[in-house]
Amino acid sequence: MTVLIILAAYLIIMNIIGFALMGIDKHKAKKRAFRIPEATLFIVALIGGSIGSILGMYAFRHKTKHWYFVYGMPFILIVQLALVALLLYAPIQISII
Repeated sequence: MTVLIILAAYLIIMNIIGFALMGIDKHKAKKRAFRIPEATLFIVALIGGSIGSILGMYAFRHKTKHWYFVYGMPFILIVQLALVALLLYAPIQISII
């Protein structure tokens, strides 16, 4: 397996988890059950599930009235995309001491 395949599989899984967590938390909110902590939702977004979390937010209409989710989740995605672009387009420098 190449590194790109492993990375793609990881990102797909994390985005599915991010999407699912938004749906689960919305369901728990309706039932007034124990909720998923907001920190957990943000951590999943930070470690690669930002697209799934954003899609889950709007698909389930969950956390869309909280400014820190409405602006925070897209901010995380933009930072992640900038880091990927930086890694892809940065010149590779190998120094031998």
